[in-house]
Formats: sequence, C-alpha cells, structure tokens
Amino acid sequence: MTTHIAAPAATPTAVFPAKPGWLTLSARFGDEVPAIADRDDLVVTVAPGAGHDAPACFFPDLAAIEVDGIHLPSGVDPATVEPHRVGDRKRYRTAWGLLTHECAHAQHSVWREPPGAPPGAAAAATLLEESRIEAAQLRRRPQDRYWLRGSATHLILADTRANDPAAAPTMTKQDAAQTAALLLARVDGGVLNHREVARVERVVRGILSDDTLAELRAIWRAAHRVADDAAAAMIELGRRWCEVLGDDPDQPPPDHGAADPGAQPGNGTPSPLAQAITATAAAITHAAADDPAPTDPVTEAMEARAAEDAARARAVSMANKTFGTGTSPYATHITGTRLPTTAERAAARHLARTLTTAGVRDRTTTTTTSAIPPGRLRVRGAMTAAAQRAAGAIPTAEPFTRTTRKTVPAPPLRLGIACDVTDSMKEYTAPVASAAWILAHAAHHTDVPATTATVTFGSGLVTPITHPGATPARTTEFGTGYAGHVIDDAIEALDGALDLSHPNAARLLVVISDGDFEDETREPGQRLLDRLRATGCAVLWLLPGGSPWLRPMDGVTNHTLTDPTATARAIGQAATAALRATR
Repeated sequence: MTTHIAAPAATPTAVFPAKPGWLTLSARFGDEVPAIADRDDLVVTVAPGAGHDAPACFFPDLAAIEVDGIHLPSGVDPATVEPHRVGDRKRYRTAWGLLTHECAHAQHSVWREPPGAPPGAAAAATLLEESRIEAAQLRRRPQDRYWLRGSATHLILADTRANDPAAAPTMTKQDAAQTAALLLARVDGGVLNHREVARVERVVRGILSDDTLAELRAIWRAAHRVADDAAAAMIELGRRWCEVLGDDPDQPPPDHGAADPGAQPGNGTPSPLAQAITATAAAITHAAADDPAPTDPVTEAMEARAAEDAARARAVSMANKTFGTGTSPYATHITGTRLPTTAERAAARHLARTLTTAGVRDRTTTTTTSAIPPGRLRVRGAMTAAAQRAAGAIPTAEPFTRTTRKTVPAPPLRLGIACDVTDSMKEYTAPVASAAWILAHAAHHTDVPATTATVTFGSGLVTPITHPGATPARTTEFGTGYAGHVIDDAIEALDGALDLSHPNAARLLVVISDGDFEDETREPGQRLLDRLRATGCAVLWLLPGGSPWLRPMDGVTNHTLTDPTATARAIGQAATAALRATR
C-alpha cells in the first residue's frame, strides 16, 4: 500500500529511548484510539525513530500504529500529555494528526491488493488511497479535520520528497499526477482548501493539461466513494489512472524522476513543481495555524481558571507596586495635603448614613413544622395525628408550626476610583481629591463593611490618593499636565487592591476621564473592563462636561458632569445604587 501502510512482512521499527515518558505517551495515545479508529485492538507506539521511515505508519497484520516521536514539539514533555482532554491535543497537533491519519487507515484501508493484480494499477490505487481514507474519516468524524490539516504538510512532504534535492519531483506527468493525488485530491476530500493549493494546481495543470487533470479528478472523486473493502473497484480506478497518463498498468510504475521531454535537467535547482509543493506546504501550515482548535468543557474550564489566576496575579502585583509601603506619592504630581472642610465632613457623615440605609436587608422568614412543641398548634394537624393513632398507624402529621425570622447581613462594598491627570482634567482635580476623602471616611463610619481606594493615572504612573482600608486625616491634593494614560495599570491596581473581580460583594469602579487614550493602553484597558463587567462589577464613567474629546470605553455607564463639584455626589449615588442592587 502507501508508505503509511507497512507490507505484511514488515516489522515494527520503534526503539524506545531511555526516557520513560515515551511509554506513557504511547499508552495514553492508545487509550484514545478506539474512539478515532472505531477499533479496540490497536496498539500505538510513539517514539523517536518509529514510523517505518515515514512520519507514521499502520501495520495491518499486527494491528499496530507507529508515530515518529520527532513530530512532538520540543517543548512538550511526553510524560505530560493528556489526550483524553481534547483541548490538550493542540499542544502536539502534528503528532495527533499523524495518529488520526493512521487511524483512518486502520478503519478504512480494508481492501488488499488481489493476487496477480497489475503492478502499475495497484500502485496507482495505493496512491488514491491517501485521500480516500481521509475523506471517509471526515464523513464518519467531521471533527477530525483540524487534526488531519495539522499533519497534512508532513505527510505531503514525506510522500513527494519535495525537500530532498536528489529525489524532488520534476516536471514529469507522473510526478505531476502524484502531486495532484496528494494535494488536489485532499481538497475534494474536505481536508484542504482550494486557495491553499492554487499555486501547485497551476503548475500541475501546465504539465498535464486541463483535460488530463479533469480526467484524473474524476478518478479520485470516484475513489472517494468506493467502499472500504472494494479491492476490484480500486484496482480498476488505478488502471484508469495509468491509462490517462499513458502508462502501462501491467508494468511496475516508472522510476521516480525518470527522463521525460517535459522534465528539467538536474542542475541542482528545484523544479517549479517542487518549489510549488514546498510553497504550498508552507501556506497550508500557516493557514492551519489559524484554525480554531477543538476543545472540551474540562479544558475550557481549566484554561479559563489559568487565565483568571494569571490576571489575578498581575493585578495583585500592580496593587503591591502602587499601594506598597515603599511608594512615595510626592515623587509624582502630588501637590500637598490640607485639612478637610466642614462641608466635606458633613458630606462624609451623610454618605455614611445613606450607605447604612442602603445596606439594610429585609429579614427572611422560614416556617417549619414538627410533631412536638414548641410552635403554634394547628387543630387540623392535631385531629389528623389523633385519627392516625386511633387507626393504629404511626402518626405522620406535624401539627405544630414555627416561624423563624433572620436578619440578612449587609453585603460588603468595594469602591475604586481612577482619575485621569492629563491637562484636560484640571478642573476636576480638587473635586476628585475631595471625593476621595469623603468616600474613605464614609466607608469608615458606615455600618456596611466598605473599602475604598483612589488612584490617579498619567505620565506612565499610577499614584495612590487614598489607600484601601485607610482613613486619611488630611485631604491629598494633586495637579495635572501629565500625558501617557496608563488606564490599564490603574484598573489592575484597583482590582488587585479591592478584589473587584471577585463576585462576593457590591463592587463599583469609577473612572473620571475624557477617554482620549493612546491605543497601546486603551485596548488592554478595555479588556480589563470587560473582565470586571463579566464578573458583575459595575463601571461608572464620569465625563467632563464641555470637553470636545469624549471617548469613554465600551460597555460602561456614562454620566456627564456639568458641575465638577458634583463629583462626590455622583460617586456616592452610584455606590448606593450598587449596594442596593446586591442581594
């Protein structure tokens, strides 16, 4: 058969190295083969040097599959593979694709060359078998296309030897026909796309002519519909293949690269056909890399957890960097501190009372029944119990009822504020400084377990104004005039400090800015906001009134401040609403 199906007398070639991980890898691959090949008698060996001088090989008489271990990426430890998780297979996509191809042979390469079959026709039928079994596999398991595409380049290059200067295809009809059977036929089989093989098709068409290529295409399409055990039909298609090319089906196929009027002299330069094959293989590899990989719920959950853990680690790191003890706010744009005003103290007390009221929850009422006191006696239940006893039955009625009322604790509140300190925000520095002090003191005096923090971002820096859990004695003032909006760092710092991405509290992030950010910070900032919103964190964007450049991020709640002094009131109202909305 093909180089991927060993002859009956062939023996396995795998020799396991000292590293025991290859035995583990082989066993785990073998555990998944029954689902792919629909056979439970196959033994799989994956190790360097396996494959019978091919990337992979199927031994029909031994019910064995070998895959050359060199196709496992160097960064993948054989002992760590978990192919039972579909999403893990993309780490070793090529190796899994080779296994899938050999499983297709194991299930669909049932026919055997009949005794006395014409050698040329049998060789052509064997060539047609490559695309036939992949087409059959996709009809049975369409989800295997991703893996077959991942291994197609290696199989094609191995079968055509396009990278071997001594054996690369030349401009002969036989080499062009072989190339068509290995590449163009895979398009009709559903593995490759037409645009991926367009270059090689042009070269093949120039060698064979349109009519000849059309006849060959009709033959391989017919082969795709042949039953797995129809040996006579495959040999007949092989005979037709030879006749179209002008070869004698009763004679062995001509030597690879034999002299032909259309062939180019061997001057060490690859023929246009060989160049087209290597270029097409590269195009297939590039296109296949963009294909969405199959996955499963377990892998998706594990990857989501890993991504969340990584995001959480980055947020904590940024929070430590921003709010750490080594932070010196006077090294940035902090202009000084002042004592809070009487109005600010009154606003903090008023907001504290408002938050306390918003945190009040109705008591829950639970009614239970029992056969004995305490509780209120229900006459109907007592009569039912008496009747059951009179009848000699075990009483099941529960005539006593008891009502229990329980107070629900107020949910915690976490509030983070990020203020832009570029020049366009000059009018809002004083109101934001005031709001930061008011909110920190309101959080301290309210009965609701509340935590707030305020930062500014600009000039590539995130500067803390109030720290989480701290109640500042003085109001911290700051200036503007700094470019470089590191909104992403500001969001991460507040998330890491206040746990804004954990849905176990009422959470609110307030951004005060016109939103005129650089792309390199806006895009990651948008992703961070989307992550927070996906966990249920509310995001309020306060826009400076009258600014000509208003570009708030997507998905946020926008509020335009016509009066900068209303900043604290707007944030307090949003915090109260977030607290009331949390149950």
